[in-house]
Amino acid sequence: MLIGTWNLENLYRPGGPFGPADKTAYETKLAALATTITELDPTLLGVQEVGDPEALRDLAGMVGGGWHAALSQHPDSRGIRVGFLSRTPLTVLSDTAAFPPRLRPVQADDEGGAVAEAGRGFLAVETATDAGPRPGTGAGPLRAAVCHLKSKLLSYPDGRFQPRDEGERARYGAYALYRRAAEATALRALADVLLAGDGRQRDVVVLGDLNDEVQAATTQILLGPPGSEIGTPGFDRPDGGDALRLWDVAPLIPAERRFSRVNSGRRELIDHILLSHHLVHRVTAAGTGLPDEAPLDLPSVDPHRPAARQGAPGSDHAPVWVRIG
Repeated sequence: MLIGTWNLENLYRPGGPFGPADKTAYETKLAALATTITELDPTLLGVQEVGDPEALRDLAGMVGGGWHAALSQHPDSRGIRVGFLSRTPLTVLSDTAAFPPRLRPVQADDEGGAVAEAGRGFLAVETATDAGPRPGTGAGPLRAAVCHLKSKLLSYPDGRFQPRDEGERARYGAYALYRRAAEATALRALADVLLAGDGRQRDVVVLGDLNDEVQAATTQILLGPPGSEIGTPGFDRPDGGDALRLWDVAPLIPAERRFSRVNSGRRELIDHILLSHHLVHRVTAAGTGLPDEAPLDLPSVDPHRPAARQGAPGSDHAPVWVRIG
């Protein structure tokens, strides 16, 4: 079973303000995405930046072979949302943008404006796979949640992408971090529901574009009890926290491929897959791009020109995947 996550980068049909200019550019983009999905051959693929639901159906049709799709009904202001493509039927368990109880709205601008929910919804599904249930394992269906947390790309009042001064840059950087941390907290609350305190027996995966790297505080929020991460002495020492933990598979990705995006020439791993205890000890491989180990060929994104790749083929992210036996 191969599980993946991929930011499809502005998947819109042509003619709108955010998508390709024409049908030719659209079909070129779809063809590039479809080729990668075909070669990756995932059982379940979490996707981000689906702008038009019809575009995801177009993509699934171009890949061919029969797919089931589910999309969040909580898009952001540009209409982009998260979803799943699956080889097996999907049952939606949750589709929410709400912050959990006790988490208050967070400041979003200099005027004191606050946000009380995630900018894009979190979608959780359940599906049967060829890896479970398995006799003697206690495994049931696979439960998965997909997300796309607040971007590190900063925007300012009046549609600006450049600050008036460094004080404004620092403040709006803080506001974005507040939002991403709150969204990570909301996602962890959803993970708690999926785990139900039984991660040693339940197959649970949380995946998506976290817009931050492995050691970032926002990413660490998702893990649960610390001390047993992959690569630490605690990983092979069972304890009571295992039922609640999620494990980021990033350390299992070969070091030379441990990135999913290139930002201003710098490689970064901002797309992640986190697994419950019952899944993480069945991992046989993890990677980015395609399992054929061909070199990753990603464009370098210019954060000062966020619209520069509008209509470009393929995606500026590499898929991240894990194979489970």
